[in-house]
Amino acid sequence: MKKFFNKIDFLTVILLILLIIVSFCFAQIKIFHQDYINFMGYTIFQVITGSMADTINVKDIVIVKLTKDVKENDIITYRNGENFVTHRIIRIEDDQIITKGDANNTEDNPITRNDIVGKVVFIISNVAIWINVLKSPQVIIAITISILAIWILFKNKKIKK
Repeated sequence: MKKFFNKIDFLTVILLILLIIVSFCFAQIKIFHQDYINFMGYTIFQVITGSMADTINVKDIVIVKLTKDVKENDIITYRNGENFVTHRIIRIEDDQIITKGDANNTEDNPITRNDIVGKVVFIISNVAIWINVLKSPQVIIAITISILAIWILFKNKKIKK
């Protein structure tokens, strides 16, 4: 039975760590007014256009390593005015970097290394359905109540022992 409660304590620690991470990321965006999260040298973006289809589709999530060290054929995220663009590098000419969306017919305007946020290192596909489900107030309430009920149940059993 002790092993079971150790697992519950482990779950509590994991939930606390996740809460700290989410709070840290929230603070970066809402309090410090940063344009994107920097969590241990990585950030995430949700793709909103089909310019990189079929490699990256609308509502896919890209994990970006914050770096300026890029080469041809890398998929990068860069700042374009107020927006962020995720496209593939097709050419590097001296100080200019030429990018293009895989599904686009034309090249983008040249950028410099200063415009680059980082290099895409991982793509999480098919998250659109999960985002819609998890944004639902009913689901959020159900998950919250379930977690609290399980936590209270096991904390009460622990006290009785």
